[in-house]
Amino acid sequence: MDSYINRIIRAAKLDVNLYEEVEADKGAMTQAMGVVVLSSVAAGIGSISSVGFKGLIVGTISALIGWFIWAYLTYFIGTKLLPEPQTKSDVGELLRTIGFSSSPGLIRIFGIIPGLATLVIFVASIWMLVAFVIAVRQALDYQSTLRAVGVCIIGWIIQVIIFGILYAILAPKPV
Repeated sequence: MDSYINRIIRAAKLDVNLYEEVEADKGAMTQAMGVVVLSSVAAGIGSISSVGFKGLIVGTISALIGWFIWAYLTYFIGTKLLPEPQTKSDVGELLRTIGFSSSPGLIRIFGIIPGLATLVIFVASIWMLVAFVIAVRQALDYQSTLRAVGVCIIGWIIQVIIFGILYAILAPKPV
């Protein structure tokens, strides 16, 4: 357990060596999934006053689905469309590194404090984005951070479109 908490802290500190470590550790998949769940539960608790308990459940499920979708998109974009000569990766490596990049999202639990929600969400979002770029750069063995940023932006746009379509199809229609 100490090792797991240590990994979460190192991921939040943007420790490049941690991302290399979990990239190589095939046994870290459950830990990575745990970080995604903990981060999304923290977000749900932080927004419970504005979204309610339903937001906690929907947010957790959405975060897990988003994690898988973004990992597969990142894998495809990063290894097929925008690889560097030394790029060699698999989806598992991306799932593990991207999962740990969710660790800064744990601070979203503080959104439950009245008046702090917007600030906490903003800080967590930027911090998670930076961690995500580092995770992608390490998992795809990129030398260029700019290329990792490009992969992240392209993947994010595609994911937003996918979630938008799913929401349009599945959202309750007004009567």
